[in-house]
Amino acid sequence: MHLIIPKDYDPKLSVKETQQAIRYIRETFQEEFGKQLNLSRLSAPMFVEKKTGLNDNLNGIEKPVSFTMQDMGDETIEIVHSLAKWKRVALKRYGFDMHEGLYTNMNAIRKDEDLDNYHSAYVDQWDWEKVIAKDERNVQTLEDTVKTIFKVIKHMEHEVWYKFPKAVHHLPDEIHFITTQELEDMYPDMTPRERENAICKKLGCVFLMQIGWKLNSGKRHDGRAPDYDDWKLNGDILFWYEPLNQSIEISSMGIRVDADSMKAQLKDADAEDRLSLPYHKMILDASVPYTIGGGIGQSRLCMLLLGKAHVGEVQAALWPQAMIDKCEANNIHLL
Repeated sequence: MHLIIPKDYDPKLSVKETQQAIRYIRETFQEEFGKQLNLSRLSAPMFVEKKTGLNDNLNGIEKPVSFTMQDMGDETIEIVHSLAKWKRVALKRYGFDMHEGLYTNMNAIRKDEDLDNYHSAYVDQWDWEKVIAKDERNVQTLEDTVKTIFKVIKHMEHEVWYKFPKAVHHLPDEIHFITTQELEDMYPDMTPRERENAICKKLGCVFLMQIGWKLNSGKRHDGRAPDYDDWKLNGDILFWYEPLNQSIEISSMGIRVDADSMKAQLKDADAEDRLSLPYHKMILDASVPYTIGGGIGQSRLCMLLLGKAHVGEVQAALWPQAMIDKCEANNIHLL
C-alpha cells in the first residue's frame, strides 16, 4: 500500500458538500467539453466479447474481469479496461461526419491496479473520439486539441471558484509541450516518474508527448497499448499537484493508429497475432475513420479542482481497511 498523507490536511468541504461539488463539476464539464470539441454524448457498453479485439489491453499484463452469459454460449465476455477501440468503431457505425465526435461515461474495473492516492480499481472517465482527415494526423492537430481541453479545464476552475470558493485548487495559466525523449535528455539520471514530477513542478502543466517507443536509453518512458494510439502522436496531460507534492495525470490521449503505425507497434509489442481480430482488420483495410481521442478522468478532475488528497474522497470504491483507517485518522474521508 502506497499512501501519501499531506501534513495538516483540510478537506475544506464536508462529505455532503463534496458530493454536491462532484455533481456540479461532472455535469458542467461534460457540457462545455462536448460543445468545445463538437462531441455528442452516447451510451456505451460496460463489457465486450473478447473475440472482437475491442477491449483495451493496457500494458498487456493486466487481466480483465471476465465471465460468460447464459444466452451467449461459451463466449468469453470482458469488462472493459477502456473504450479506446470501441469508440472508433462507433463513429463508423453511427455515421459521424468529418470533425464530429462522441463522448461517453466510461466505467471500468482494473483489478490489478496498485491502489494509492490516485489509483482505484474502479475507473471512471469521459472517453471521447472525433473524426479527422488523414492529412490531419499530425502534431499540430494534436496540440490544438490539447489546448482546447486545457482551456475547458481552466474554465472549470473559474466555475468551481464561483460555486465553492473556499475549496477550489488554482491551476496554472498555460500548458507546455515536451516529448519523452526531450524529458529524458533533460533528466537522464531520473526515473520516468521522477522526470514527470520535475518538469511539472517547473512548468505547472505539461502535455508529455510520444509515449510508447523505446527512448535513446533503450527504455520506454511508459507502456502503451500498441493498437489504438499512434506512439508518435499521443501524450498525457499532467499538472503539478501541490497537495501531494507530485504530478497528477488528468488525461491520456492521441491521434489513433493507421494501418502502418499499428503494424509497426504490434510487431514491437510481439502482438502481431491481433491482426486477425475484427477490430484490427478494420484498421488494416481503412474501413473505420481516422480519429483522435482519449480519456479524461472524472474523479481525477474532481480531485484536481477541489484539492483533494485521495481519489476515494470523490469516488465510491473499495479500499484496504488499513488505508481507510489511516486516511480517517488524517482527516481524509473516503466515500
